[in-house]
Amino acid sequence: MKTAIFPPNAAKPLAPYTPAIAAGDLVFLSGQIALDEHGDLHTGDIAAETRRVMDNIGILLNAAGLDHSHLVKVTIFLSDMAHYASVNEVYGTYFKDTPPAREAVAVKGLPRGVNVEISGIATRG
Repeated sequence: MKTAIFPPNAAKPLAPYTPAIAAGDLVFLSGQIALDEHGDLHTGDIAAETRRVMDNIGILLNAAGLDHSHLVKVTIFLSDMAHYASVNEVYGTYFKDTPPAREAVAVKGLPRGVNVEISGIATRG
């Protein structure tokens, strides 16, 4: 059984997908960009953009009764590997203990011309 997660304070999907889906003990998070619940992008600089993305992930996790510490796998998509260090600096502040397994890759393009998109898998266990 799967349950769609659509928190009212989350960014609205830009395409036909569900922001997060709970299935058993796992919660799958669709890629999040620096979009707020009003549809506005927050892309002033890469640190602010990353913070907004991580906050969006937190909104989805909270709606599932979880937080960032429940993430077990994350994928970071970057518009340019030159952003890697700045993204890591902000990203690392969201984890007190063991951060999730992850990869970070540069891609040719991201939705709405953003510089960072992050997806993840969290566990209730």
